[in-house]
Amino acid sequence: MNAVATKLALALGMLALVSSCTSNTSNSSNPTQQTQTATEVADSPKVAAIRIDGSSTVYPITEAIAKEYQTTAKNSPPIEVKISGTSGGFEKFCAGEIDISNASRPISQEEMAVCNKNSIRFIEIPVAFDALTIAVNPQNDWAKDITIAELKKIWEPAAEGKITRWNQVRPSWPDRPLTLYGAGDKSGTFDYFTQATVGKAKASRKDYTASEDDNVLVDGISKDPNALGYFGFAYYEANQNKLKVLAVNSGKGAVLPSRATVEKAQYQPLSRPLLIYVNPWSAQQNGAVYKFVDYYVRNASKTANSVGYVPLPAEAYQIGYVHLNTGKAGTVFAGKPQFDLTIGELLRKQKEF
Repeated sequence: MNAVATKLALALGMLALVSSCTSNTSNSSNPTQQTQTATEVADSPKVAAIRIDGSSTVYPITEAIAKEYQTTAKNSPPIEVKISGTSGGFEKFCAGEIDISNASRPISQEEMAVCNKNSIRFIEIPVAFDALTIAVNPQNDWAKDITIAELKKIWEPAAEGKITRWNQVRPSWPDRPLTLYGAGDKSGTFDYFTQATVGKAKASRKDYTASEDDNVLVDGISKDPNALGYFGFAYYEANQNKLKVLAVNSGKGAVLPSRATVEKAQYQPLSRPLLIYVNPWSAQQNGAVYKFVDYYVRNASKTANSVGYVPLPAEAYQIGYVHLNTGKAGTVFAGKPQFDLTIGELLRKQKEF
C-alpha cells in the first residue's frame, strides 16, 4: 500500500470509528449548554473531582494529559486516574461511578446493556493506535519471531498444564521451561489478545502470571529468562533495556511492532485502537469534565506520540471533537473488536449504523 493509500485507509477507518452510533444509543446535550456549564463550574471554588478508571494500556496517555491539564488550566479540579482494567472500568462507568472509562477494546454488548439499564450514555472517542507487543527476556537468544498459530498453541485453554516448555511450541527452540505473563481477565488487552490469537475473547489458559497492571508484567519478564508475555507497546518502549520484542508472523512474514508498521497496517492482527468513553450526562452536569475532555482530544495526538503510541489521523481527532461538542453518543463496533478491515469494509460498516 503506498503512502497516500495508507493515510486514506487510516483516515477512513477512524472516520468510521467516530462518525457512527448504534441504534440502541441516543444523542445527549448540545455544545452551547456544555460550554456554559463548563465556564460556570470552572469559576466555582467547589468543583467535583473528575473520576477516570479502566485500561492500564490507555493509562499512560490519560495520566500524561491529566497532569499537563492540571498545570495549565485555570481552577482545574482534582483528576483521579486509576487502573482496574478495561472491564473493571466499564463496570464502574455503567454503574455511574466514574465520568470517563479508559478502554483498550470496544465496549461489549453486555456492557452496553448494563449502561442502557442504568440510563448511562457514552461518547466513544478513539485516541491512539497500539501495537500489542509480544516480549521475552533479553537472555532469550533462541526466539526472534513467533506466529499467530504458535501464540494460539501457547495460550488456548487446551494448553493449560500441557504446553510448558519452549520446544513444545517450536521444535528448534530449547528444552527449557516456558513461563507466561499476560493480562488479567478484567483487562481489555486480555479480551483483544485472546480474540486475535485464539479466536474467541476470554478463551485462555489460566496457569500464568496475570495482572491488569502492565508494569507488573514488565517486571516479571525482565527477571525471568524463560518468560514470554504480552502488553501494550508503550510499556515496551519505556523498558527496552529490560525486554526483547518478538516479530509476529500472521502469514505474510514476521513483522516487528513499531509506529511505522502500525501506520502502514502491517502489524496485524495485533494493532488496535485505544479509546476513552465519556458520560455526556457527567459532562453536562460537571462542566469540568467537558473542558478536560475537550483538552484531551486537542492534545491526544502529541501525547500519544510522546508516551509510545501511534497518533490517529488529524481528521479522526477533529470528528471526535465535533462529537464531544454535539454530545453524539454510541459505538461503531457492534460490541466486539474488528480485525483487518479494508477500506471497502469500513465504508460498508459505516453504512450499517
